[in-house]
Amino acid sequence: MTTARLSEFIKAYDVRGVVPDQLDATVARAIGTAFAQVVAIPDGQRRIVVGHDMRPSSPELSQAFAEGAALVGVDVTLIGLCSTDGLYYASGALQAPGAMFTASHNPAQYNGIKMCRVGARPVGQDSGLAEITRVAQEIVDGATPEAADGAGTIWEQDVLGDYAGFLRGLVDLSEIRPLKVVVDAGNGMGGYTVPAVLAGLPLQIEPLYFELDGTFPNHEANPLDPKNLLDLQRAVIEHGADIGLAFDGDADRCFVVDERGEPVSPSAITALVASREIAKRVAAGTPAEQVAIVYNVICSHAVREVIAECGARGVRTRVGHSFIKGTMAQERAVFGGEHSAHYYFEDFWFADTGMLAAMHVLAALGGQEGTLSALVAEFDRYAASGEINSTVADTEASTRAVLNWAEPLGVDVDRLDGVTVEHRGAPKWWFSLRPSNTEPLLRLNVEAQDEATMVQIRDEVLAIVRGGVG
Repeated sequence: MTTARLSEFIKAYDVRGVVPDQLDATVARAIGTAFAQVVAIPDGQRRIVVGHDMRPSSPELSQAFAEGAALVGVDVTLIGLCSTDGLYYASGALQAPGAMFTASHNPAQYNGIKMCRVGARPVGQDSGLAEITRVAQEIVDGATPEAADGAGTIWEQDVLGDYAGFLRGLVDLSEIRPLKVVVDAGNGMGGYTVPAVLAGLPLQIEPLYFELDGTFPNHEANPLDPKNLLDLQRAVIEHGADIGLAFDGDADRCFVVDERGEPVSPSAITALVASREIAKRVAAGTPAEQVAIVYNVICSHAVREVIAECGARGVRTRVGHSFIKGTMAQERAVFGGEHSAHYYFEDFWFADTGMLAAMHVLAALGGQEGTLSALVAEFDRYAASGEINSTVADTEASTRAVLNWAEPLGVDVDRLDGVTVEHRGAPKWWFSLRPSNTEPLLRLNVEAQDEATMVQIRDEVLAIVRGGVG
């Protein structure tokens, strides 16, 4: 019997643990029972959908989860291999709560579970995950769950084709000019979904690492780390491609490389897709000022500027998918973007899908004759530092010290998420300083109208943070 303490690896938004030391079939079965009892049954749902990625442990763990749910009378549809946004599609289309077995971009020894309610609504600590943890821990410790009068059924259903058709119905790529596209799937689920979604279109796909392999033999499936983009950047140049796309392990995030092999800022992608979604709603008769777009506090100021230039309403939110999803639902926003390359769509149950974002970029690029670098130039307006983490003994004291330095310079400060400091005059610059929720870290993002100003502000703030001032 496992001695796992679930609270050690069930995080704010999902489950993420080492297999089998923390997460094994016994734990997965207990979590499946708890998910059925805490989420499905109280919501009046007697069916859930379960999918999994390509990690070696995923089939066994997802099957155990399904058995745990069936034990208490819930029917389970196993959709098998899928991307995380494929699971969200199934949750929305089948109107059922869902569970996706994946550890996203984490190394091979990890696995995890992302859970959602009907219509891909997220399950986090404040929306059921804490109770799931408590109930599952009791079962792991020996409590016997009360079985239903009749066990639920478990059956398999392939939704890949329906998922692909749904996305193709949202973005029409059939009439674009021919494009050469290098795609780095990182041996993750993009190698499964890209052929299904993009086949038969005016796209010449040059595949990199499409073989499904949860040991990640080529590089980590984490495109947020620049070293994991190097193969894609080289391949774009070698093939003379128009664009490069890189997906993370569960293919819910997509990163873009231009024809020069240069990474395109996720903020620029956010602004580009936002402009398309606004134009789509306006063309359908919705006044622009009634269209809302959500973005988080570390997105480039270009995002809010583009939204305003389109006449729409920008809504700023904290970093984290639960905040952006909640705000989108509250505001009925048509699109939301994060600088981490998560992109959320009203047309996709307010859930995130890297594939749909990639299709928007392909449609924009293929709908005109220019290069991708020229296309995104209007959306990439400032010099940015990227996120820089610093380990500090006292995050509050360090933050106060930075504010003491900044306030005499003539700045506006808000505290929506950590502190965001914006210079009121010239030159234009701003920065966000946020404490980690789980580690003694401060996360710094700086943006300015030119590289020299950005570097100056970045270095001065880091000197205070890392110098232990305060």
